[in-house]
Amino acid sequence: MAVSAFPWLRWLPLAGLTACSLAWAQTGTPAAPLPYHTVQAADHAGWTGHEARVEAVRDALIAAQVPGAIVALNVQAGDTVQKGQTLLQIDARMARQGAAASQAQVGAAQAQLAVAQKEYERQQQLFAKRYISQAALDSAQAQWQAAQAQVRALQAQAGAAATQSQWHTVQAPFDGTVARVPVTLGDMAMPGTPLVALYDPDALRITAQLSSPQAEALRHAAEVQVELTGSTAPRLTVAAAQVQVLPSADPLTHTVPVRVALPRNLPGVVPGMFARLWLPADATSASTDPATRPGRILVPAQAVVRRAEMTGVYVQGANGQPQLRQVRLGLAQGEQIEILSGVRPGDQIALEPQKAARVR
Repeated sequence: MAVSAFPWLRWLPLAGLTACSLAWAQTGTPAAPLPYHTVQAADHAGWTGHEARVEAVRDALIAAQVPGAIVALNVQAGDTVQKGQTLLQIDARMARQGAAASQAQVGAAQAQLAVAQKEYERQQQLFAKRYISQAALDSAQAQWQAAQAQVRALQAQAGAAATQSQWHTVQAPFDGTVARVPVTLGDMAMPGTPLVALYDPDALRITAQLSSPQAEALRHAAEVQVELTGSTAPRLTVAAAQVQVLPSADPLTHTVPVRVALPRNLPGVVPGMFARLWLPADATSASTDPATRPGRILVPAQAVVRRAEMTGVYVQGANGQPQLRQVRLGLAQGEQIEILSGVRPGDQIALEPQKAARVR
């Protein structure tokens, strides 16, 4: 039998193999289809959510009023303190010495005042017997009055020095929790240096930014709902009396700040936490149908891709191929994470982004 001069011709049929056939030839099993997750809205009918944050109604950033080294630091972040409790101590040796010197000057001035007073009384007796002139009596009286003024001035200086020496002891202005302590033992404090940040855990609220129509409609709402991400507390219903719409608007975003007071003793709630303010349907813009408004979207955290400063998911395109789409994330809840923008209900997102990235 004659051998063909072109033996490679018999391998041409292999050129038509698909990627799945090649994968099957290498692994012995056909390639599994790419799994997808259907995006669904998770909000309740008739309610729309808005981003908010928790803040303290009463907080304080205590700063140094006098210079000096920090010689005692009695609290740390997370401690509970009472009003008047000593938080830290600034070196007050020079201040105490200055107060002692001022007090000594007051004593000297009071001695001079006693001498001037006796001299004035003596001059009055001599003037009554016509042994001295009126000018001599007036001079003695002026010296006595000058000594009185000197005592008052030095007493004021001594009081100021004593008050300033008290500023070296930093005390809690109210009952609260220490949020942070930005200094350490031995640091040099200068006037205006932040020392301790406090807040009252029994008086918390959330703040959200709403559009002008939403804020105006909220004035007539009977109640709102508050969701605190990360807290063990359930979704809260708050009466309209606890809602405050501020009479101002942001000049850049044209949004109106809204404050909602929270109940006391909520477990796990601290200032700065992410929250969500839920408004009833009648507190939304009239141009949008509440029934079709997209709600809160939660997707599996494994579907999220992070590349440098970009965060995205692979969404199934019109051609059936996965396409990378940038998204903005909210907070994670267990194995799911909230997507604030970038996808909408009905989208198909790939659950295996690494495999989706290799699909061509």
